[in-house]
Amino acid sequence: MLDVAIRTRVGTADDAVKDALLAGFPAARRLATYILRDPSAAEDAVQEAALLAWDRRRSLRDLGAAEAWFSRILVNVCKRQLRHAARTLTLVEMEPVGDDGREMLSQRDELGRAIRRLCPEEQLLLGLRYGRDMTVSQMAAVTGVREGTVKSRLHAAHEHLRAILDADRRREEAFR
Repeated sequence: MLDVAIRTRVGTADDAVKDALLAGFPAARRLATYILRDPSAAEDAVQEAALLAWDRRRSLRDLGAAEAWFSRILVNVCKRQLRHAARTLTLVEMEPVGDDGREMLSQRDELGRAIRRLCPEEQLLLGLRYGRDMTVSQMAAVTGVREGTVKSRLHAAHEHLRAILDADRRREEAFR
């Protein structure tokens, strides 16, 4: 009788974890795409993170924290991909844009190129902040770093990004 009760509780917990993971996939795809800047690599990262999360589902103590728990697993997978994957230029098909959108598309491409030149840690922080719209405290929880450290690293990432963009613009103006 006790064995049935334990199996039932475990089965129910597994179903709840499965439901939480499935509900979080759209946001996870957006986050991974923003961090990795590659939709295909993002899909791979989400799948890998989902498999890891499922294997580690027993470590989830509070189902209410499932989103943060899964995000942390996904962020670690993305960090690993950024560190180990050969970052090659990939062509991504873009939606057609009218004449009025050319400037915006140009700026987005310029920003994307600059972000790819940041270190993986900086890419990750900017991805969490702008791709997932996380607060500093949420970013600290996901990365396992203190809030003050997150603030200083995020500030440094902004400064580094600004310096890259400024250098690119100066270089472009010199060639005109």
